[in-house]
Amino acid sequence: MTTPARTVVSLNTPTRRVVPFEAQGGLAAVVGTLTDEIRELYLADEVPWVIGYSGGKDSTAVLQLVWLALQGLETDQRMKPVYVISTDTLVENPVVAAWVTQSLETMRQAAEEQQLPIQPNRLTPAVKDTFWVGLIGKGYPAPRPKFRWCTERLKIRPSNDFIHRVVRQHGEAILVLGIRKAESQARARVMERHEKRRVRDRLSPNGNLPNSLVYSPVEDWSNDEVWTFLMQKSNPWGHPNKDLLTMYQGASSDGECPLVVDNTTPSCGDSRFGCWTCTLVDKDKSMSAMIQNDEEKEWMLPLLELRDELDVADDRHLRDFRKMNGNIQLFNDRMVHGPYTQAARENWLRRVLEAQTWIRANAPVHVRGIELITLDELHEIRRIWVFDKHEVEDSLPRIYKEETGEDFPGRPLDEHLMIASDEVELLREICDGDELHFTTMRELLSVERKFRTMTRRSGLFEALEKTIQRGYYKDADDAAEHARRVRDSKIVPELPFSNEESTDAPA
Repeated sequence: MTTPARTVVSLNTPTRRVVPFEAQGGLAAVVGTLTDEIRELYLADEVPWVIGYSGGKDSTAVLQLVWLALQGLETDQRMKPVYVISTDTLVENPVVAAWVTQSLETMRQAAEEQQLPIQPNRLTPAVKDTFWVGLIGKGYPAPRPKFRWCTERLKIRPSNDFIHRVVRQHGEAILVLGIRKAESQARARVMERHEKRRVRDRLSPNGNLPNSLVYSPVEDWSNDEVWTFLMQKSNPWGHPNKDLLTMYQGASSDGECPLVVDNTTPSCGDSRFGCWTCTLVDKDKSMSAMIQNDEEKEWMLPLLELRDELDVADDRHLRDFRKMNGNIQLFNDRMVHGPYTQAARENWLRRVLEAQTWIRANAPVHVRGIELITLDELHEIRRIWVFDKHEVEDSLPRIYKEETGEDFPGRPLDEHLMIASDEVELLREICDGDELHFTTMRELLSVERKFRTMTRRSGLFEALEKTIQRGYYKDADDAAEHARRVRDSKIVPELPFSNEESTDAPA
């Protein structure tokens, strides 16, 4: 039998490197075609544009293309507004956040000087939605893939709220985004699906934002083509692209955090530049690399350490055995814990203030004014602790003083709702170390004082009953056993102290 011939491929055979833009006739031809297309789309109607700008390479390339296209129009043709939006979660990598903030300011000045209708906007989440208000104030545990409470609040809402305002004012909006098919297979599939529904050339519908279309000029570019464009075409608003490249070289090889407008956009947790508090990944590779590659960035070590402390595989010892509403939840006969306990939340506040104080004292001069947690957030956390969680000892000002050495610049709280510190200590002594008993009694006193100041006390008994139902267990084991009995009996339990019409049983 004759053995078939085999083709032998030498391992040393050189592979031809793909030259960026070669198939399209070169960089100049591609840029010329795209800027012509952008001008045509811009002049086609009066629908305003919203450009998502994260400060990374893809969004910079898109904004640069639009800027170059608008420069090619007559001044009287530049009538339609182009809003540039950048979402700052307030827990962004500080190096990237500083870069973006400076870039937006440079952009604003250049647009005015060049008479371009480009309007930069730095967006931030509402105080009630910030990361620290959620984690330290409300007690949300550090984000996990199955409880990713941060992305919606920190990124999607601010950008979508801005886009909704533009749509209400103008009727429509066109989103110009730096999304590319080469980012990932999932991104490519999503973009190809939207392409089939395009209402006109290059504009795709946005399923999450009514009356808005998406335009993605660099959707077919490779990673190398993005960098080729940025390195060979000068930044038109004067923020050096070589500095952007240097920032990338100081970190890992993933893509930057994109502007997030829906749940299909890749999470910052899977990106190169994202929130320094992110616990959706095993390690913050970008910050670690920055610290390792540049001695001047070692001041970020406290942030990296705090992030790693937040990333606890089993954090049940830090969390209340009850859910936010006081209910007990079981999953496969195991208790599903709720928010962080008061002690854990106070500890996280201490750690943030400690890191902030250390950086302000030891970091390079240009970052000594850093604000890891804002005063507005501290005010909101204090309000939640005292009025929503009934932690009437009002411990935040004391913790602030102990960690910063400065008096807390807070507004006075309603003294009618407060309980003196000596009274709190007396109550704790009476409860003789029973923390559950102490917190229940403290909440009962707080509820009563709250209703005491009201003209009508309607609802007092219902509020007191809910408080008792939250705290009538002996401990976590007793609560779990009670929940199992309720589950197995398939009936709503009647508490020994509750009337027959009560439906607020903690199961």
